[in-house]
Amino acid sequence: MFTDMNPFHCGRREYLYGLGSSLGALAMTDLLAGETISPLAPKKPMHQPSAKAVIMLFMEGGPSQVDTFDPKPRLNERHKLESKRSAGLATGFRFYVGSPFKSRKVGQSGLDMSDQWIHLPEVADELCNYRGCQAESLNHPEALFHMNTGSRLGSDPALGAWANYGLGSTNQNLPGYIVMSELALPQGGSRNWSNGFLPAHFQGTRLRPEGSPILDLHPPAHKTRQHQRQALDQLSQLNELHAKKHPHHRDLAARMESYELAYRMQAEVPGVMDLKGESEATREAYGMNQKHTEKFGTQCLMARRLVEKGVRFVQIFSGGWDSHDYLERGHSSRIRSVDKPMTALIKDLKQRGMLDDTLVIWTGEFGRTPDNNRRGGVYSLGRGHNIDAMTMLLAGGGVKKGAVVGATDEIGATATEVVHPIRDLHVTILHLLGLDDNSLTYFHGGRYKQLSQFGGKVISELIA
Repeated sequence: MFTDMNPFHCGRREYLYGLGSSLGALAMTDLLAGETISPLAPKKPMHQPSAKAVIMLFMEGGPSQVDTFDPKPRLNERHKLESKRSAGLATGFRFYVGSPFKSRKVGQSGLDMSDQWIHLPEVADELCNYRGCQAESLNHPEALFHMNTGSRLGSDPALGAWANYGLGSTNQNLPGYIVMSELALPQGGSRNWSNGFLPAHFQGTRLRPEGSPILDLHPPAHKTRQHQRQALDQLSQLNELHAKKHPHHRDLAARMESYELAYRMQAEVPGVMDLKGESEATREAYGMNQKHTEKFGTQCLMARRLVEKGVRFVQIFSGGWDSHDYLERGHSSRIRSVDKPMTALIKDLKQRGMLDDTLVIWTGEFGRTPDNNRRGGVYSLGRGHNIDAMTMLLAGGGVKKGAVVGATDEIGATATEVVHPIRDLHVTILHLLGLDDNSLTYFHGGRYKQLSQFGGKVISELIA
């Protein structure tokens, strides 16, 4: 079958693939060498963006919608009554669980919040509460992979990797995608921020929660910057010779760039990570002086500093939200640990004029059930995993302010309005960043792949 390979009749990318393993491929490789630029260099968005950066606050384990931002009085009326819900849930006698928390309207917009949120009402009118998203997997690792990468298999590029692939980084001395977590990694570990089949440049860089945030950040005492530069230059020459013999080994180019980035980071990162210059008022606002908020508060402040320095995507994981039992104790403790820091983050971004183009997202991997199973004759006051209803908050970056989008049924079991799968949420995030999911593709495994897997649509109701 004849294939038209005239570069004027087909796209440049298709033309290059069509050359295959011929002599033309070798010639083209040499021809393109002169236009090679850093894969993390800034790129123009595909359309006018609302957001330049994303800060994702990930509540691992699955926060309960009805105990945070989607109260259900009808559910409270059924507390400890028998539940007939059983499809896909644990077998045995089930009963409804009313919320142990009271809810109230906050801000001029009248957003719903449980009484456990003490500080967040101060920024209620900046928030958009989306109640219509639905997940696909009841298992934590699969659900985490899905929310973070668009795939339940844990082998695809993360959302942050796609964002940097599409837009690059505005600061070549810092990674474009940075991840922070508490002492324990989220289930599935680094696959949640993997580059997947994208080049290795786009993988998330995790900052360690204790000690030096990055190992070997400071060179040994006997090594000067000049020594390091000379060693890297010599190594680069050897790698370039090897690369010419193996032009299709893209991992070598990524490795070479990672060495250079590490060298540049040694000069830039210590200043970004040094919080000693922050005022006592700032430290207090983020909760850095209190034990239960110190770690998350420090990471939220770090996220603001990183975005301010040009980092494209920052993700913070907060664990402990999987409340199958002791819901009141578990959720009140976790809310208390993030309430003050995330409020300070939104206030700080707004005060600095950064909130308009920084998208802040608060979410888990799925929601919780309105009922639970009774074990051994004991009422277990907790909630199971729920893929049919969840809640999330968005702020800044072009989303609606002081708004509730979507709805769930009278007991919070199922989303009923503005219902969308996770892939549509991903498409919307890319859209706010100025990227089109259908155009942001990468050739792998014999086809062009995209974050949404097989396409999705923008959730227009979220956009201001």
